[in-house]
Amino acid sequence: MRYSALSLVTQALRGNKHWAPVWREPAPKAEYDVVIVGGGGHGLSTAYYLAKEHGITNVAVLERNYLGSGNVGRNTTTIRSNYLLPGNIPFFEWSLKLWEGLEQDINYNAMVSQRGALDIHHSVAQRNVHARRGNAMRIHGVDSELLDRDQLREMIPFLNFDDARFPIYGALLQRRGGTVRHDAVAWGYARAADTRGVDLLQKCEVTGIRIEGGRVRGVETTRGFIRAKKVALAVAGNTSRVASLAGLRLPIESHVLQAFITEGLKPLIHQRIAFGAGHFYMSQSDKGGLIFGGDLDGYNSYAWRGNLPVIENVMECAMALMPMLGRVRVLRHWGGLMDMTMDGSPIIDKTSVAGLYLNCGWCYGGFKATPASGYCFSHLIARDEPHPLAAAYRLDRFSTGHLIDENGQGAVPNLH
Repeated sequence: MRYSALSLVTQALRGNKHWAPVWREPAPKAEYDVVIVGGGGHGLSTAYYLAKEHGITNVAVLERNYLGSGNVGRNTTTIRSNYLLPGNIPFFEWSLKLWEGLEQDINYNAMVSQRGALDIHHSVAQRNVHARRGNAMRIHGVDSELLDRDQLREMIPFLNFDDARFPIYGALLQRRGGTVRHDAVAWGYARAADTRGVDLLQKCEVTGIRIEGGRVRGVETTRGFIRAKKVALAVAGNTSRVASLAGLRLPIESHVLQAFITEGLKPLIHQRIAFGAGHFYMSQSDKGGLIFGGDLDGYNSYAWRGNLPVIENVMECAMALMPMLGRVRVLRHWGGLMDMTMDGSPIIDKTSVAGLYLNCGWCYGGFKATPASGYCFSHLIARDEPHPLAAAYRLDRFSTGHLIDENGQGAVPNLH
């Protein structure tokens, strides 16, 4: 069933009793051309683009829980392409372009809102860094504007401009940045992939990866063995666990990243705002809640919940940037499991096992990369060669020294 104004009116007149299921619940086949492990945004988008761009429809997506139960539903919904390095800018700009046409492409309302992304600077040195990044963006044809203090005050007058510790000097603005409803991304890609013949297998946990003669032959699951010509891993913070089933040890660490939401307020913040004097960012949801995010919890973990010191740090940053937030109640917080690489940039590459492919290491940037990640990963799986936009995301760059260190932090995963 194609969604449209006509179908909406028709179903409303018929009592909304004749909507088709959003996707099928098929039984596993004995064999697939491609098995994708991970039913999150990256796995579902990969399946969709395999079917759409490469005509490969004998595909299964395996999810141990329900579709979208992982990081795709646990993030702060931001999309942007305001990166600095050549290895990142073209990739994330392509992702943003895919976001701009996503709803028409998959026939699903993902609530894409290009409200703008602001990175605030609090010193002359930070302003120079933002000017450099903005210039790099424009060289690659990406929009960016360097705002001075008065321009920013006119846009958001209630920030703490005159704080003695963190005076606001201005901001770097990307007007095409914004937010997207994260759950709708998973549902939309799942529906679009299913429409093209992809099998979505929920409650199907991978317990082993069968390898014979140096080539992957399939996966052991809680629903039996599934033979596959190719197996693709897109399991975010659980990558090291699943990859270990194939005997792989990867240059990543798993960390918890918390997010927060407040009670609903009247429209207050129209952009996504990042605090330059600390790692803090916020936006406002369509329901009115303010969504906060900050640093990782700082220690390796596979847990889905964080700790109190990070909560305190995030709230301190919120108060420093906008003291009026002290009167707002935080309703809830949650954690996502981040797979952090040594240089803060992702991996999209083949592994040493023939037929086994890897999509991981997204650090803080996984959600905004969802469309381009699936697009480039499907290209790699279908053609056995990297897409030009993701050619820099090689697994062996950590041994050759060709790092993509966006923040200049060195080989320290928790600082990226």
